[in-house]
Amino acid sequence: MGASSDASLEMLLDLHGIVYRLDLGFWVKFEAYLVPPNEHIPHGVSYSLTLHDAGNHRIFGIDNVHAYAPKNKRFGGRKTTWDHSHNRERVTPYEFESAAQLLSDFWQGVEEIISRLNTSGDKSCR
Repeated sequence: MGASSDASLEMLLDLHGIVYRLDLGFWVKFEAYLVPPNEHIPHGVSYSLTLHDAGNHRIFGIDNVHAYAPKNKRFGGRKTTWDHSHNRERVTPYEFESAAQLLSDFWQGVEEIISRLNTSGDKSCR
């Protein structure tokens, strides 16, 4: 990892345990800490970045705290990954590139979802 990667990793790790309150009752929570690299978490960072609505329902998140096995298509191989994102009930694989990219992807997702909910008038995930 280069110097910029180290700085973004430190920034991510410094966010561990932080909860930010946003407008209209939305809030985000960060969990991030170092773990020994292993087959499930080869980059050595365990993380969970989540967006919640005013009713405390998670409506978006990116994490690697549990395994995610995508439903395989007919004759397809089955790959279990730990890095994935949640958008309401939909779970998709996430490709962890760096702490900086993770933070950027998370905030981009937060902005898109809140904007969409504000436009539709729906302030909750239910």
